[in-house]
Amino acid sequence: MPEPKSSHADLKNVTAADFQEIDREKLQVPTGPSHPPRILLLYGSLRERSYSRFLVHEAQRLLQAYGAETRIYDPSGLPLPDDSGADHPKVTELRNLCAWSEGQVWCSPERHGAMTGVLKSQIDWIPLSFGAIRPTQGKTLALMQVSGGSQSFNAVNQMRVLGRWMRMVTIPNQSSVPKAYQEFDDDGRMKPSALYDRVVDVMEELVKFTLLVRGRSDYLVDRYSERKADRERQSAAQDAAAGVSL
Repeated sequence: MPEPKSSHADLKNVTAADFQEIDREKLQVPTGPSHPPRILLLYGSLRERSYSRFLVHEAQRLLQAYGAETRIYDPSGLPLPDDSGADHPKVTELRNLCAWSEGQVWCSPERHGAMTGVLKSQIDWIPLSFGAIRPTQGKTLALMQVSGGSQSFNAVNQMRVLGRWMRMVTIPNQSSVPKAYQEFDDDGRMKPSALYDRVVDVMEELVKFTLLVRGRSDYLVDRYSERKADRERQSAAQDAAAGVSL
């Protein structure tokens, strides 16, 4: 089911005079997709009061205000990688959402100087390819982290490397929220601050980059080395077939 659409009134920390809707005509291919950008959001904590989940919900509200369609994946119940088959319902759900998406948001707490296992397990369940589908290649990615202490970028730096490994187009901007317990109210809403403004920046940039990349992603990630390998495989198969027919 589609997530409920956010209204500008729901963005209580945004200054209306400075919030600009995305001009899609300046970004998307005239003959390309016209539907709202599809963004999947992943978070990395199962705690009842999870600041990475709170931050993802703030990001979702902003993305919807920028005209995107969003889905948030709940990692509760997802087995550890290799502890179950790929037919597990939570794995199937994650992979289907990943294939559906045109861009993603990854948000993790920093735990012991790194991203959490909850976030990493989600990524480990996403293959570089299954069948003819490459569920992450050429898709946009925005990164955020929360931490309990001073500002750090360990988790986002790790996730940036992971995004490159997954062949994604990671946007330049990112968000790191230190002392997250001070930045959210009792209802889980983020308080107005420069840290919140950065989250707005990141989501605005993600929607713009998604509109720029989608419809072009197959061409952008078309590689010389892969074309060469494909041609050599086809040539070897043809030679083998010719040898059999002689």
